[in-house]
Amino acid sequence: MPTKLMMIFVGFDFLFAGCGGLLMGFSLLSEQRMQESPRKDNVAENLLLDQCPLTAGVVNAIFIFVTFLLSLPALFLPSNRGWLRMQGWLVVVCATFTLSIGIAVWVDTLQTRVELSELWARESPLLQSLLQQRFNCCGYFNSTAPPFVQDATCTNSLVAAQKGGCIGPFSSFANRYLDFIFTAAFGIVGVDAILVLCVAMVLQYRSEQERYRHIDEKNGVGGF
Repeated sequence: MPTKLMMIFVGFDFLFAGCGGLLMGFSLLSEQRMQESPRKDNVAENLLLDQCPLTAGVVNAIFIFVTFLLSLPALFLPSNRGWLRMQGWLVVVCATFTLSIGIAVWVDTLQTRVELSELWARESPLLQSLLQQRFNCCGYFNSTAPPFVQDATCTNSLVAAQKGGCIGPFSSFANRYLDFIFTAAFGIVGVDAILVLCVAMVLQYRSEQERYRHIDEKNGVGGF
């Protein structure tokens, strides 16, 4: 009958694999979404996702799946410790990879306004217009710096001056969106850390069981 420790270990091992699936799904769906034609309802998200390390997310998810598959022998070999040690080190590698992705996104949130200004400047008038429509604003800093794109939202300079620039609403949206992404990444790292602790405890448990077995053999009670 499996011990409570092993049940917790198995639970977090499968949760670890589920985090890999979440990471893979988000990265692939985001890349697919970025291929869609720009619209008012997706332009902001797509521009932000283009700045995220989505390819690294896919690679990280593959590492997680490989680590999970290599952990299966440790589940079916109750006295084995070699597979467990290898799993523990691989989980540390995956956690470091995920943490690096999360930190990269987090650093972007620290300089959102500067980066969005550069992003705005290199985008086409079409995308700038879609952003103006999305956030009901005109221009980035204001209607004149840089100049706004005339569209259905910013019909003339008077209307544009009254609406104000996009820097406020766009940066606020970007911070919320990126906060969600790096918080999810740090949450996955938390699951990884708990799994490493579980691996360490199972290793300790199996080491003690092995030591007791050797003591029993020396005492001649190995058959009981």
